[in-house]
Amino acid sequence: MKKYFFKKYYVLISLFISLNCYSQKNNTYSSLIVIQNVNIITMTSPNKIIKNADLVINNGKISSINGVIPKKAKVINGENKWLIPGLIDIHIHLPTDLNLKSKTLTQKPDISFDVQDLMTPFIANGVTTILNLNANVQSFYQRKQISNGDIIGPRMAIAALIDGGNGNGKTANTPEEGRLIVRIAKDDGYEFIKLYSGLNVETYKAIIEEANKQGMKTVGHIPNVFQNDIEKAFIPHFNLVAHAEEFSKSARKFDYQEALNFAKIAKENDTWVSPTLTAMDWIASQTSSLTRLETSTSTQFVHPLLQSKWLTANSYYKKSTPERITYFKQFLEFQMLLVKAFKEVNVPILVGTDAGVSGVVPGFSLHDELELLVQAGLSTEEALDSATRLNALWLGIDKEVGTIEENKLADLVLLDENPLININNTRKIVGVFINGVWLDKKTFEKMLLDLSIKNTELKDEFDWNTLMTNKK
Repeated sequence: MKKYFFKKYYVLISLFISLNCYSQKNNTYSSLIVIQNVNIITMTSPNKIIKNADLVINNGKISSINGVIPKKAKVINGENKWLIPGLIDIHIHLPTDLNLKSKTLTQKPDISFDVQDLMTPFIANGVTTILNLNANVQSFYQRKQISNGDIIGPRMAIAALIDGGNGNGKTANTPEEGRLIVRIAKDDGYEFIKLYSGLNVETYKAIIEEANKQGMKTVGHIPNVFQNDIEKAFIPHFNLVAHAEEFSKSARKFDYQEALNFAKIAKENDTWVSPTLTAMDWIASQTSSLTRLETSTSTQFVHPLLQSKWLTANSYYKKSTPERITYFKQFLEFQMLLVKAFKEVNVPILVGTDAGVSGVVPGFSLHDELELLVQAGLSTEEALDSATRLNALWLGIDKEVGTIEENKLADLVLLDENPLININNTRKIVGVFINGVWLDKKTFEKMLLDLSIKNTELKDEFDWNTLMTNKK
């Protein structure tokens, strides 16, 4: 009985503990904070707006809304400002240390990534929770640094990627291998399973079945083997499609009726969808030109090695043909139709960006995704819901974050203007709370400036082509 209880609740308990982390070092921290006269967009269901409210934070939790204000509380003026829940990106990729050549046991890696540098763009953009969809053992170390308070960063959920053939991450080519890898991933501390394109039918089904047995949700690609028979991929407990692109691969007519048919398949299986429109938007643009990437103002906050790779070894651009340009343009247009169709049949839509893909800069990309979702037909409120309450609900942490309510954790974003009027107002950030730690605009802008300067100074050391040539 004890063993059964442990298995049943282990994932939820471990996820809550692992995500409940923040740093107090070099940041404004007070056990008592009050935001006075602020307009609160609660993002509850139904959504409520509380005008000119006083919100009290005590030891990282929202202790009251319009309650008694403690005398010793630090006061933040919220007059004419808007408070929303911390934003959640349910699809990101974080780089980890690289070895370019074989090493002895005690040698350091050739390239190391400063974890604070990786996290700064997220927190500066109000992203307080992320799901790493291709994590490895170093990802646990990154998360530990956050939970230890060594750096400040978002709560991080971690997924193990399982592919077939000789593909990415962990590979499984039989049902037995798939089940074993799921159990090992669970024991290693992963909370979710990501399915990848190379899985065969029986292994795919076994992984999903075993993940459900272990209390782990599945998210991912629709394996290539289902491309001409996509409905067969939608089996019980296939919980989330990671890209609208997965439907586009099986499209034939690329019209709204076909989009609606795909949406109905997802709806009937209770499978949610994260469109990652911004990733396809960037991919499509790079097939024809790198000008947008070269002039982007956000790439300065990406490690110089990745900047160099994106600009000098860009496979989307190098492999481009007129047919490929047309192909990806069609994909993007169809994915916009898919979002409209998902909305029509009430398929829950989650905000994920595929941050780490060329051009898709962590943190900044979440606001791009919100803008594209609204262009595709979501209301501003629906888009915000997808980046807050619904993401928290799918992750299983909706009791702690995702809405602004008493006794929830203080993951909050203070805005200059109302995002329900214009979704681009989510970019107008005055300050960010991560579990009660307050970062004002001056603080996170200084963090971004320091990161930009550091990356610029290191550019000559991280030329992608030189490093890859030396690797050989």
